[in-house]
Parts: sequence; C-alpha cells; structure tokens
Amino acid sequence: MSRAQRIRCIVLGSVLFPLRVTLTALIFLMMWPVARLRSAGLSAEERSRPITGWRRWLLHPIIKFLSRSAFFCLGFMWTKVKGRCADLKEAPVLVVAPHSSFLDMVVLPLTELATVVSRSENTSLPVVGALLEFNQSVIVSRTDPESRRKAVAQLTERLTSGGYWPQMLMFPEGTTTNGSSLIKFKPGAFLAGVPVQPVLLRYPNKLDSVRWTYKGTSWVETLWYTASQFYTNSTVEFMPVYTPSEEEKKDPNLYADNVQKLMAKALGVPSTDYVMEGRVPVNKVGGLSLPIDSPARDSLSLLHQSGLEAHDVEAALVRMIDRCQSGAQGSKCSAEELASILGLTDAQTAGSICSFYSKDESVDLRQIYFSVSAVSGFVSFGALLHTAFTLFDPEGSGSLSAEQLSGLMGALLGFPQHRTADLYSQASEQGQLTEENLLRVLTSHPTYQKVVKEYLQPEEEAGSQLANGKAVNNNRNTLNGQGSIQHKKSE
Repeated sequence: MSRAQRIRCIVLGSVLFPLRVTLTALIFLMMWPVARLRSAGLSAEERSRPITGWRRWLLHPIIKFLSRSAFFCLGFMWTKVKGRCADLKEAPVLVVAPHSSFLDMVVLPLTELATVVSRSENTSLPVVGALLEFNQSVIVSRTDPESRRKAVAQLTERLTSGGYWPQMLMFPEGTTTNGSSLIKFKPGAFLAGVPVQPVLLRYPNKLDSVRWTYKGTSWVETLWYTASQFYTNSTVEFMPVYTPSEEEKKDPNLYADNVQKLMAKALGVPSTDYVMEGRVPVNKVGGLSLPIDSPARDSLSLLHQSGLEAHDVEAALVRMIDRCQSGAQGSKCSAEELASILGLTDAQTAGSICSFYSKDESVDLRQIYFSVSAVSGFVSFGALLHTAFTLFDPEGSGSLSAEQLSGLMGALLGFPQHRTADLYSQASEQGQLTEENLLRVLTSHPTYQKVVKEYLQPEEEAGSQLANGKAVNNNRNTLNGQGSIQHKKSE
C-alpha cells in the first residue's frame, strides 16, 4: 500500500473496524442459538439424514438473512451477481474459484447456504462449529487418511443421491491463493462424475484487502484492512453448467483439469499444476514436490544480505556436515544453534532460514546443508549425492530403502518428499537401490535430469544478474539480493 492508503486505513480503521466487528460479532451470537436449535433433540441417526420440516423452512431463512447481514456489516454492502445459480437437479455441486480468503463465504447466501466441506479443526471454533453442524457440512481431517476416505465416500453418496441431499459448494483449489492464477483442482468435487456449475468469485477493488495466503497478511490484518474500507465490492458469476463426457466421468483428474482450464480462461488468468503441501505451493514432477520458492536460494539471499561472503558460507556448510556426520548432537537444531553454526550475530536471520525449511522450532541441518550446497556450487552434484547417500545409509549396506530415499531427496531439495515411489522404481534393481543407479537415473532420466538441472545446480546466468543486485531462483522467479553464490567445484 502507498503511504496515503496506510494513513487512510489507520484513520478509517480506528472507527470502522471496532464498529463493524462488534456488529458482526453480535450477529454471530444471534446465529448460534438458531443453529443449535436446528439439531436439538435429534438422534445421531436423524442428524445423518437431511434436515426437513419446520427445522428447515423456519430456521434456514433466518440463518441465511443473518449471514448476509454479517457480511453487510463487514462492508460487503452489495454483491453483483452474473448468471443464474443452477438448481439441485441441474448441478448437484457448485465449484467456486479462485479461493482467496475466509471471506469467500460471502457466496453462501447466494446459493441458499449450500452444504460445504470443512476441515475438522473448524468444528471446535465458537459459533463456527454450530454453523457447520447447521449446514450439515462434510467434515474431514487433513492429517487422518481414514477421515479423508470417509469424507470421499460421504461426498460421493451425497452428490449421487438424486436430490435427496441439498446442493453442495466446494472450493476445488483446496486452499487460498492470491488469485493471480488457478492452482491444480483437487478431484473431490469431480469423483462422482455428476454435472457441476463453475462459479467465479472476484473482488474488483482498488485495494485488494481480501486475500489471505501463506505468505501474505494474517487473518487479523485481512479483517482489519477489509473492515477499514468504506465498502468492499464483490462479484459472483454463475457460469453454464458443465456436463462431463464419458471419458471425464471415468477420470476425475481429467474432469477437474478441464473445468480448471475453463474457469481460468473466463477469469483471464493462467491455469497451473501447482498444488499446496504443508501450506507451501509446489510443482509436482515425477512424484517429487518442488517448492515454487527455493528455500536454499532464499537462504543464500538472506546470508548475503547479512554480510556473509562466499568463504563464510562454505565454512558454515562444513560445520553443518561435520555435526551431521558425527552423530553426537544429531541433525536437528534450534534457531539459536543455527545462528551459531552460521556465524550470525542476528538470531532473527537464522529464525527466518529455519522458517524456510520447517514450521517447528527446530530444523534439520541435513536439509539446509544439502540444498544450499547444491545451488551454491560448493561441491559437484556427484560428490554431494555420495555424501548424502552415505549419510542416509548409516549401516553402510550400499542400498537405500524407500523411506531412506524419501529422506535423501527431501534433504537435497530442502522440502519433505513423501511420494518417491516412481523414482525408487526407476532406480532400484531387484529391490536394491545403489548410489550408482540413483546417480544414473537422476542425471540421465529426462524427468529427473530436469529436476537436477533446474533445482539442484547453480544457475549459469546467476553471475551476470548478481551485478544488478538480483538473481533468478530455480523457477525463473526474480529474487532480491544475491540468490546464488558460485564456488570452485571440487570432487
């Protein structure tokens, strides 16, 4: 934001924010007993069926009115609607994109409070949990495979119920983005092979305050900036119903990809294959998860900005691998320990580097060492792979298990790798994965050769761009500061 916009947000926010949040909170408190009343006195079996009778025709319009009122109080005074919302028989499910924020729920009153899919953590939130129960939402735990299987079965049952269950609304991206592109759609909404209605959600405002993303503002800041505006424009466009072909019915991923491309074209943005893993956008190549923002290059950039020269980084990397190989202190360390290893006086920089690799208070030094060494050119890739193979083969068997391969590739890429089955299959012979075969596949197989070239080696063009104070990361995105440090390669 410009300085004028910041001043305006502070001035208006000091008045509008407390007023709007207070009014919205009062409305939510009014919704809570109504939501609870809908399921009061019902058995578990009755709650597993669609709510009918007076509990629907009386309470449903009340919650719908209060929901719209809550958004009105937050500044969404009107929502422009294009097209017509399809009825249940035309399209059992509505797919909405892009998913930008928790404020995207502004679309719900326009769809007669269609049933949604929500993560299990939300059920414990005050009022929100009651509203999810009122909505008869499909609840899923992202960390429990059994919960996900049950959710898929429940979802498929509802979408193929022939009108027995109400219409559903889903955000197929599965997470929030900044709306500049559509990330890969998850297949959940398309598994049943039923027609869907694409719904486009836009916020045509001079100040884009609504977005809530993994590297953006916090939810409190999002709420503050949005409530600090006189009003917030929103547009909901109901596109024509999309009826899948026989091929798409048999292949939910194809169905999802085609709908994604259709919606991206209507929005005027690219459709991408990026997915979110651990709240980080990644590109999937050969089963490997490749983060859009390279943690190694971001780390090098920070170290350069902190005043570390190439020889300082090299010495720090030597200290890291010495600790990992000794096994005395283990490979895990805190931000304070990392600062000491790196020779930094500013613990905040070490904390930032930790955050590139881990969401916990500790970080695995193996990830930092191997990923940074790969992109800095400290050692050749062959020598680096040899060190990694030896480290992840503590028994010296000369062969890695599938789990050990996942750990090795996670260390090289600086990001956890959970789906290395394809690579293991390509590199193993008779159940044995040797260093020689792994190096051969990584350097000669077209898919993995590209991964090594783009993610695990210094960039040839880095030197010319560093003179301008910028470097290009492994995905050709511009980084401020020095993103790569060149060293003389040694075996």
